[in-house]
Amino acid sequence: MSQYYDTNSSKSSIPDHDVIMRGRKLLDITGVKQVESFDNEEFLLETSMGFLAIKGQNLQMKNLDVEKGIVSIKGKIYDLVYLDENHGEKAKGFFSKLFR
Repeated sequence: MSQYYDTNSSKSSIPDHDVIMRGRKLLDITGVKQVESFDNEEFLLETSMGFLAIKGQNLQMKNLDVEKGIVSIKGKIYDLVYLDENHGEKAKGFFSKLFR
């Protein structure tokens, strides 16, 4: 957890990508480049290791630090899925639904 408090890092550097879940109720995610979209049932994040889709119920953004690339989400977590190029059909289906 020292990466959260690293004062020697430059503002433009994105830390390594980590996902920490606490009891299916709280997610702490590092290495986030951008929050593409979110609502109370789904978040789509661009991370340093690809796009990450988070699905759940009553999801809320608890913390967002763009400079450090940290996002905290609370709510009931159902699903964490990476959308990468190796599974193009799934990613294409997800994005086609998202951008209708």
